[in-house]
Amino acid sequence: MILITGATGTIGAEVVRQLAAAGERVRAMVREPSRADLPASAEVVRADFDDAPSLEHAVAGTRAVFLATAPGPAIPRHDTVMLAAARAAGVAKIVKLSAIGTTVAGEPDGPDGRGPVKVGTWHRPGEEAIRASSTAWTVLRPSDYASNTLRWARAIRAGTPVPNMTGAGAQGVIDPRDVAAVAAAVLTSPACDGRVLTLTGPEALSVSDQARLLSRALGRVVETMDVPLDVARRQMLDSGMDPAFVEVAIDGRAFVAAGRNATVTDHVERVLGRPPRTFATWAADHLHAFTA
Repeated sequence: MILITGATGTIGAEVVRQLAAAGERVRAMVREPSRADLPASAEVVRADFDDAPSLEHAVAGTRAVFLATAPGPAIPRHDTVMLAAARAAGVAKIVKLSAIGTTVAGEPDGPDGRGPVKVGTWHRPGEEAIRASSTAWTVLRPSDYASNTLRWARAIRAGTPVPNMTGAGAQGVIDPRDVAAVAAAVLTSPACDGRVLTLTGPEALSVSDQARLLSRALGRVVETMDVPLDVARRQMLDSGMDPAFVEVAIDGRAFVAAGRNATVTDHVERVLGRPPRTFATWAADHLHAFTA
């Protein structure tokens, strides 16, 4: 049995689907089972990171855990309680969904344990705890998800420009389905035990590049509009977002704008034996989200 946490999230739900399709026994951890739209073969269990006894129930009898926690400052606490439950249950493997830009002591840009981007401070404690354990582990650090452009859907349907907070900065934009495929592969094989995998698409793309590819797919121009980061910060705060989340979000966008996230790796291809999907492929498969 493999436990998938965050099983209704973008990556978690796809991991459940792919593992179930491959015939694996899957247990999906969710907070509201009635709202879970998951394969019938998946066992659905109600649990919450803030409810330790529920985690003990969720992890009982499992051999591997996919650890995906919702973005935010609670990640270190949620990682800690889940790892404790997994350790007590004798789980043999943990695969943690982290983020590109996270570093730990001894890695480039992080000799003192401080990563180059603030989101790393959320994921670092969990990464370090997994490495220090006796459990087999793999850490996945994906780059920007292609699905993040779904935030533009309303503007694109209305024919208004999409916001660009990262200028000409490019990222190795990755299809979430490829992240899930790598997760499913490493959960069921020891080939990547003890490794950190940086997952990217096949090319580094800026916001303008993604808008251009969406324009080609839609058959009409998708325009962009530069939004200064101080304006973006104020808009996020005014919308009621958690200030701690806002600062990490702005820091990440500044990191990209400075050209520091234009990383492209071959880790997806090494694991899956095929190149990662292109953003153009993702866009073609999700056109319905951008059309009225």
